[in-house]
Amino acid sequence: MLRTNQSFLGYVQELYEQQERKENIIVKQYAKGQKLFFQNEKATKVMLIKEGITKCFFTEDNDKEYILEFLGKGEIVGEIEFIRKIVCLCNIEAMTDVTVYAITPDYFGELIKNDLKLNNLLLDVFAERIINTASRASYQQLYTIEHSLGKLLELQSKQEIAMSKEDMASYLGVTVRSLNRAFKSLSE
Repeated sequence: MLRTNQSFLGYVQELYEQQERKENIIVKQYAKGQKLFFQNEKATKVMLIKEGITKCFFTEDNDKEYILEFLGKGEIVGEIEFIRKIVCLCNIEAMTDVTVYAITPDYFGELIKNDLKLNNLLLDVFAERIINTASRASYQQLYTIEHSLGKLLELQSKQEIAMSKEDMASYLGVTVRSLNRAFKSLSE
């Protein structure tokens, strides 16, 4: 439920430290509730989460949100938009205070052309996302809301993050009303 990637984090930390003037990769801070990326807007940097937790979500035409993932240390965002030369597919919002490595597009493009390690890390990330998406889809079909809610509450407790009922419902792909019924069922 919370995605992390220590290998990618180590790789980018190393690149950051090797810079002489710290221009290609900078460290940026985001406060809880602040957006790193806005759906349908152009991304200006590729980012890798150094510290903190974000939520990645779609806002649909009816203003309902659907949370795809919770992203933590070492997760990269904005790379798909850069590679495909498209606007942001979704919103990325800080759920806690977040620190990121922000990579300039020119430098990221240079790395893609010349750095086999980056390309292998990206392939691994893309494969992991496909697996996670398929697993989550089958999980949501095969298990009850109560079961999924239990797992989500476990994550929330382990990570010591507070989630609104709206966020929980958005992640589980249900209405707040259905979520409230699941809470009631769990407490019985």
